[in-house]
Amino acid sequence: MKLLAKKGHAAVHAQDVGLAEADDSEIVELARKESRIIVTADLDFGQLLAMSNADGPGVILFRGGNYSEREMRELLEKVLNSVDNQVLPKSICVVDKKRVRVTRLPLKGKSEI
Repeated sequence: MKLLAKKGHAAVHAQDVGLAEADDSEIVELARKESRIIVTADLDFGQLLAMSNADGPGVILFRGGNYSEREMRELLEKVLNSVDNQVLPKSICVVDKKRVRVTRLPLKGKSEI
């Protein structure tokens, strides 16, 4: 979260706002209300957004296995440096070790990402 703060983002962990045991839909709703972007490896967030045809919140989704803390920081920095801040809140950014793929929301009936 230090990297996010360094880049000017007001980052919070779900646990820090009382959502450690919350359903994914509760986290999505809070992120939407507070104009936040969800950073996760949980595919359920993309599926929730696809099923609801929502235009936010934005999601940065890490896929493709286990990442070291260093790898996560580097990949997150790559996203923050390459995806416009106006695009992030209304997109799903799928990140793996080789690329970043950005899909704008709403997904218009697509059932998976």
